[in-house]
Amino acid sequence: MRLVLAIVSITLAALMIGFGLLQRLVLAGPDHVTAAVATTSDATVTVIDGAALNAFDRGQTVMASGADTIFAAYGRTSDVIAWVGAASYNAVSYDPETQELVATVIAGDESEVPNPAGSDLWLADYTQPDELKFTVNVPEDISIILVSDGVAPAPSDLSVTWLIDNSTPFAGPLILGGGIVFLLGLLFLLWAINHVRRSRGPRRRPVRLPKVPRGAVYKPVKRGGPQPASITRGRRTAGMTASGLALVGIVLLSGCTADGAATLGNGDGAGASSEPSNAGDGISTLDAPAVTTPQANRIVTRVAEVVAEADVAMDSELVATRMDGPALELRTANYTIRKVVTEAAAPSVIPPSTVQLILPQQQDGWPRTVFVVVRDEADNTTPWQALMLIQADARSQYKVHYSIALQPGAVIPDVAGASIGASRLDADLKIFTMAPADVAVAYGDILIKDSESEYFDMFEATGDAFRVSVGKAYKDGLVAKLPTTAKLTFANAPGLGQVIAMATIGGGAIVAIQITESEAITPVEVGAAVNAPADVAALLGKSLSTKGITANYSDQLLFYLPPASTGDKIVLLGYTQGLISATEAP
Repeated sequence: MRLVLAIVSITLAALMIGFGLLQRLVLAGPDHVTAAVATTSDATVTVIDGAALNAFDRGQTVMASGADTIFAAYGRTSDVIAWVGAASYNAVSYDPETQELVATVIAGDESEVPNPAGSDLWLADYTQPDELKFTVNVPEDISIILVSDGVAPAPSDLSVTWLIDNSTPFAGPLILGGGIVFLLGLLFLLWAINHVRRSRGPRRRPVRLPKVPRGAVYKPVKRGGPQPASITRGRRTAGMTASGLALVGIVLLSGCTADGAATLGNGDGAGASSEPSNAGDGISTLDAPAVTTPQANRIVTRVAEVVAEADVAMDSELVATRMDGPALELRTANYTIRKVVTEAAAPSVIPPSTVQLILPQQQDGWPRTVFVVVRDEADNTTPWQALMLIQADARSQYKVHYSIALQPGAVIPDVAGASIGASRLDADLKIFTMAPADVAVAYGDILIKDSESEYFDMFEATGDAFRVSVGKAYKDGLVAKLPTTAKLTFANAPGLGQVIAMATIGGGAIVAIQITESEAITPVEVGAAVNAPADVAALLGKSLSTKGITANYSDQLLFYLPPASTGDKIVLLGYTQGLISATEAP
């Protein structure tokens, strides 16, 4: 019986190992599938829909050819379609019946598009001559756009390859279990051989002695009792049954153990899921944030590089590609001054290094706003910069509308994470201590009247360095130094910059505004003249006037507006001021 167990075990092991190898080598099937399409239209854009990209569950390898230059990028499907706009394009989908890609021409009013390379809209982009191949793993709400140069037809030959899960989960357990059963069979075989050797006795045959006759012995048989042969036979049967159960238990146990080892060996990670839970589907109706964190970091880096280059070259056209509104107004005025007054200070740089805070607007449409705070890790003396960036439309770049240096010790209130974003609030919203649209008038009144202003108690005075720099005490000091032959007057008004209010977690808002201040100096005696400072003279084109000179300054200001229910004061978080223009009195 030991030999039978050995034969059965070895045979079973051979079957298990053989079937495991058959699964691994023959029955596994292909590890990828490829679908292709060749477009024949003259459309300059091709869009591969997110549903087509996710025809299979795993990552996508896209290959494109058929154009001298090939540009590809991916982004949210709504963003991609918005960028395409009114242009004709090839819409690529997947046909599950033929398992091929299908290209359909969507007719539009435009036959050409701008070159999409470098657009802030893309989550990632790629460019290669002649042939382009890249691998991504994107969800269904992401699409891929392919363009040549915006004028020539889009790349004509496209293919998408998906990796297929051809793992054989039972191959590993079968092979490993077969190995264990084979070892068990060898043990049975050795046991059988050892038993045979021991049962054979000594090799030398003993001398036969004459048999001594024995008397008959009567042994009564007990009725109904178990027979000795039956007892022996029963024990052997039970032993065989126990061995068989142990064998089956070992095979099953080895199968459970080997499954994990096989998965690790294949490296497919099928047991781990990276898909988000659907538990909250349909609960949230918030729009997606305007940018992702990597996207925002890339945008800030690009902006910093362009602005730094423009600052060195004093190139107003270049800086206008990345700035607008009050930020651009101050920059271009500074360039004009520095071209005349070489010792004039350059504007504050935008640190390209570390983004400390990202608060994108929850917005699917346009314009879109992103609030970021950046700092220069290499220079702790440089103030942190708060930037308000605005993207006017899908084909535009993000531009800095406000560039504001934060006050030392300024505390930004708690805001939502970058993956959630925040709403851009209406300027006339009256749920705060003051409506955002009214802040410029109120704070401007304090800069001229200080404690005599009706709004004085609504703003926090402690820590307000800007009020000390250009407030009433400063202005009174300038008047006191003026000769009796001239008169100096001050005025201010809300600037043309947008009032931008971004919601905070506590029900308040971060608000960026512009105030335009003017200093008008005029002679009070006939024949008297006033001299203009060097920076004012650079903008005015003359340094002396008998009529009077008005210098205009731009104040870019950042405030925290608490909710009205708290009764807290409005806090100034940062400011940037600079001369923007000068005029002569008529």
